Amino acid sequence: MVCRKADKNRLRIGYFADGPWGWRAFDKMIVDDSLEIAFMSVRYEARDSELIKRAEENHIPLELSKNVNSEEFLEKMREYDVDLFVSMSFNQILKTEFINLPKYKTINCHAGRLPFYRGRNILNWALINDEKEFGITVHYVDEGIDTGDIILQEVYPITDEDNYGTLLEQAYIGCADVLYRAIKIIQSGEVKRIRQRDIDPIGMYCGGRQEGDEIIDWKQTSREIFNFIRALSVPGPQATSWVNGEKISINKSRMVAGAHIYKNTAGQVIGKTEDGFLVKTGDTMLEVVEYTFNGKIKIGDRLKDRE
Repeated sequence: MVCRKADKNRLRIGYFADGPWGWRAFDKMIVDDSLEIAFMSVRYEARDSELIKRAEENHIPLELSKNVNSEEFLEKMREYDVDLFVSMSFNQILKTEFINLPKYKTINCHAGRLPFYRGRNILNWALINDEKEFGITVHYVDEGIDTGDIILQEVYPITDEDNYGTLLEQAYIGCADVLYRAIKIIQSGEVKRIRQRDIDPIGMYCGGRQEGDEIIDWKQTSREIFNFIRALSVPGPQATSWVNGEKISINKSRMVAGAHIYKNTAGQVIGKTEDGFLVKTGDTMLEVVEYTFNGKIKIGDRLKDRE
């Protein structure tokens, strides 16, 4: 391996990244002459071709490992003698020796308002929980899950017009911006670390979503189902139900202004509209306006949580 000679006037970065988050942050860093991306590492199993292309175009070495905590990989890292490891959507658990190797340690960008919304699928959970804002946090990495001291955090509003797709696009842009600003704070030597336990001693952790979690429970309130549907909208898996044994995928719904609370069969189609159809929920009704279904929806049909 041949390493480029270090420029002591530049902050040397080891960049571990994946996806549009990683591309956009890279594009910000690479045009800053006071920063040097000494090497890049992408996810081992699903190698991001866009990041690899950027590395090749800018003559940045690519370092891959199934286990970045292995002694073999750590030895390579020592040869690079970087100042800072930066993680943006990297998928390996980092151990203490790895974390502490660079002069300024290791930082991570997380699309959640830490110490709340640690973990996985944060934007989906924020919508499901009817949050009015979501956060982007850059923090030091420790051996916990998103528990390290905060360097920089920004908060962004969520409106009823938002869905998973719109929040994801905001997060792609916001993560690149907040990460770059955090790197510049570190470079300036003016970091003011905020311990997460000083914000909240317990915080909150979100588990990853998996197959089957997309099924709608029509006994929930209209507001809960509205949030659930927009949380799983494209590019997510979409919320699903079954009608007469056939799967229906629902991408968008709409709250019905002035709808009354009353008891009836949850999941039953109770009316047609110009844009779709009305479904009885646990409290009122919800209008389904974007969906995919191989058939015709009729009044009286029942949407169910299984075939």
